Amino acid sequence: MTIHLALEASKLWRKICVEASIEVSLLAGSWKYILAGVVFQYIHGVAAQGIHYLHRPGPTLQDTGYFLLQELGEDKAYVSETVFSLIFFSFVLWTFHPFVYQSKRIYTVLIWCRVLAYLVACQFLRIITFYSTHLPGPNYHCREGSKLAKMPPPERLVEVLLMNFSKGVNYGCGDLIFSSHMIFSLVFTRTYHRYGMARFIKISAWLLCVIQSILILASRKHYTVDIVVAWYTVNLVTFFIDRKLAELRERPSGIMSPSLLPLSSKEEFQRLVNGTYVGITH
Repeated sequence: MTIHLALEASKLWRKICVEASIEVSLLAGSWKYILAGVVFQYIHGVAAQGIHYLHRPGPTLQDTGYFLLQELGEDKAYVSETVFSLIFFSFVLWTFHPFVYQSKRIYTVLIWCRVLAYLVACQFLRIITFYSTHLPGPNYHCREGSKLAKMPPPERLVEVLLMNFSKGVNYGCGDLIFSSHMIFSLVFTRTYHRYGMARFIKISAWLLCVIQSILILASRKHYTVDIVVAWYTVNLVTFFIDRKLAELRERPSGIMSPSLLPLSSKEEFQRLVNGTYVGITH
C-alpha cells in the first residue's frame, strides 16, 4: 500500500511539473493580458469606492422584485454571499484542474486571459453606468440613518487609492447598476458552459445564478434593474468578445485522456512550444 501511494504521488508530482512547464510557456506570451486584467480589478475597486463618496441615502425606490420577494432580513445577508462564494471558488478550482486531472480541454493561462477580457469589458461598462446616475442604496447600511451610508470627503488622494477591500465588498454603497456579483457569477458560469465537460455542473451553475439573483434581491443588496441589466449585458458582452477573439486553443483529442507517460507529455510540450497547435493566436 505504501509503495502504491508513493508511486501515485510520484506520478502526480511529475504531471504537475510537466503541466507547469506548459503553462509557464503560455504565460510568457500572455502575461501582459493577465497583468492588465488584474490591474483593472484594482481600478474597478477604486471606482466602486469612489462612488461611495458621492452616495446620498434616500427612500428605497419602488421595485418589482421587492414587491414579489419577502425580505430576508439583515441577519441573513450571508446567504447570498455563500452562494456567490460557492460559484467563485468552484470556478477558480476548475481552472486549475489541468494540473491534477488527466482528462482536460483547457489551458489555465488561456482560460484566465479570456475570463479577464470578459470581466474588464463588463466592469468598464459598469463603472460608466453607476457614475452616470446615482441611486440611493437599498442595502441596510446604505439607508438613511446609517453611519455607513455616507463617507466623508477624502482629505488626501491616497485615501481613495488605498482601497479597503473588505469594507468595499461588505459595506459599499452607490455602485448599483449593474451587480458586480452577477458579473462574476455569469462570466464564470458562461465560461464553464462553453469549455467545461460535465453537463450536470453546467445546469447546476446556471441554476445557482438564478438562485443568487433571487437571494440578492431578497437581501435588498440591489434593485431588480441591477440584476436584469447584468443578465443581458454579460451575455451580450461575452458573445461579442467570443466573436471578435480567436477561439481558445484546446488540447488535441489524442492528449485528452492518455496514460501518464513522460514521452507523451514531452511531445505535447514540444508541439506547444513549436506552435503546431491550431486554433488561437495571442
